[in-house]
Amino acid sequence: MADTGGVKSEDTPFEGGPMDGRVLPVLVGPTGNPPKTYRIPVPDAAGGPPIVLVYRRVPRGHSKRLGLPRGWKYEFDPEGESGPRLKWPWSRPAPRTGPQGKPGDTDG
Repeated sequence: MADTGGVKSEDTPFEGGPMDGRVLPVLVGPTGNPPKTYRIPVPDAAGGPPIVLVYRRVPRGHSKRLGLPRGWKYEFDPEGESGPRLKWPWSRPAPRTGPQGKPGDTDG
């Protein structure tokens, strides 16, 4: 691990995208896990707004007996979306895009 002073970090491999094959020290949180998403701003050569590369945390492997993750790695997310939204119990359901009504209903 790299020396980061009093802050803990973990050498984490990156797969896919421009960072493929690189291993970077990533800061870990209080639980000892790296963040779920890792965003890397890349400056634009023309001086425009930076492009943001998004990587998602996935398990490197699982232990045989309990199936616990044996470490983490980051995989490139080409869409770069923020991921699934939290579903709170008091949230409204998303509107349906298909035909309205129950199956078997007729318009006649």
